[in-house]
Amino acid sequence: MKKSAFIILFLVLQCNSALLWAQTEPEEIKLDTDQFQELFYESLLQKGIENYDKAIVALDKANKIKPNDATVYYELGKNYLALKEYKTAYNYFENAAKIDPENKWFWIGMYDVSYETKNFNQGIIVINKLIEFDPKYKEDLTSLYIGTNQYEKALALIQELNETVGKTDRRELYKSQILSEGKFQNNEISNLEGLIVKNPQEESNYISLIFLYSKNNEETKAFETVKKLEKAIPNSEWAQVSLFKNYLDSNAAGKAIKAMNIVLASAKIDSKIKHRILNEFLIFTDKNPQYSPDLEKAVGYFENDKSVDVAKEIGKFFHAKKQWEKAIVYYEKSVNNGVGDAVEKHLLLLQAHTEMKQFDAVAKKALELVETFPTQPQFYYYAGLANNQLQQFKKAKDFLEMGMDYVVENKELEINFNIQLGEAYNGLGDFKKKDLFFAKANQLLKGKK
Repeated sequence: MKKSAFIILFLVLQCNSALLWAQTEPEEIKLDTDQFQELFYESLLQKGIENYDKAIVALDKANKIKPNDATVYYELGKNYLALKEYKTAYNYFENAAKIDPENKWFWIGMYDVSYETKNFNQGIIVINKLIEFDPKYKEDLTSLYIGTNQYEKALALIQELNETVGKTDRRELYKSQILSEGKFQNNEISNLEGLIVKNPQEESNYISLIFLYSKNNEETKAFETVKKLEKAIPNSEWAQVSLFKNYLDSNAAGKAIKAMNIVLASAKIDSKIKHRILNEFLIFTDKNPQYSPDLEKAVGYFENDKSVDVAKEIGKFFHAKKQWEKAIVYYEKSVNNGVGDAVEKHLLLLQAHTEMKQFDAVAKKALELVETFPTQPQFYYYAGLANNQLQQFKKAKDFLEMGMDYVVENKELEINFNIQLGEAYNGLGDFKKKDLFFAKANQLLKGKK
C-alpha cells in the first residue's frame, strides 16, 4: 500500500516538472519585448534616412516576434509606398485597417496609394470612409468625382459644400468645367433659381445665373435675372445694369450715364453685358450727340479688352453713317490701344482721312506705315493717292511702282494702282504712260465684270 502511494506521488511530481518546463520564464518575455522594440525603432531610424529596404527587413523581423500588429503593417505600408511598390503598400495598409478600422491613418495610407496610382475609383471607396472621420475629405471626393467623370455627383457635392462651408476657386473651376457640357446647364439653372427663392439676398446666385444665361447667349433671360436682383439688392453693382436700361428708356441721361459708368468699372460684371450696355449708349448718343464726351469716356473702360476692339467697332459704326470726323476719333483710339489687327485699323483710318480730303494727313501716315509694313501694298496705294492729290506726282509714281510689286490676287487694288499711276504720269506730262495705265485699269474692270 505504501509502495503504491509512493509511485502515485512520483508520477504527480513528474507531471508538475513537465508543466514547469513548458512555461516561459519572465526573463524570456522581457527579452522578446525588448527585441521587438529595438527592431521597431531601428526601422524608424532607417526610414528616417531613406534606407527603406533596411527598414522593411527590421519590420519583418519584428512581425515574426509580434505577428499581426497593426502598427507594424502600417509602417511596412509606408516603406513600400516610398519604394513605389504600390500594390504591396496598399495590402499592408489594408491589413492594418482590418485590425484597427478606427485608426484613420491606416485609411489615409490606402488613399495615398490610390492617389499615387491614379486609381480614383478605389480612392472614392477609401475617401468615403475617411469622411466618417473628418468631413473635410469631401473636398477630395469632389476631385475624385471629376477624375472619374461622375459630373452629376460632383455637381451635387459642390453645391452642398458651397452651402455648408462656402465657395472655393477650385470648386468654382470644377463647376465651370462641368457646365461647359450643355446637358448639365438646365439642372444648374433650376438649382440656382431654387437658391434665389430660398435666399434672395445672396448676390452670387443671381450672378451665376446671369453668367450662365449670358454664356448661352440668352441675354433676355440674363436681363430678367438682373431685374430680379435689382429688386432684391438695389445697391448691387449688377442692379445698375437694369437701372441703366430703365433710365435710358425714360430719357434720364444723367442717371443712365452714372449707372453705366458703375457697370463698366465693375470687375464683377460679365464683358458681354458691358458690350451690350455700351452699344445701347452708342445708339443713344448718335441721336443725342451732346453726350459724345460721355461715350468717349465709356470707351476708355475697354482699353485692355483683348476680346473686342471696342474703339474700332465704334469707329466703323460712324464710318457706315459717313460721320468721318467721329470715325477718325475712334480709329485713332483703336490704333493707340494696340489691340487687334493693326493693318486693318490703319487702313480704316486712312480711308476716313481720305473721305475728309485730309491728304496731308494721309501722305504723312502712309509714309510711316510703308516704313513699318514694307510688304503691305495698300499703304503704298494711299501714299500714291495722297501725293497725287497734293500734286507731288514724282513721289506718287515712286510709291505706286514700289507697291505694285506686292499686289497679289487682288484685282480691285490692282485697278486702283493703275488708275493712280495714270494720274501720276498725267501730272508728270508723260501722256503715253498715262494712257497705258488707264487702259490697263479699263481692261481689268472689263474682266471684273
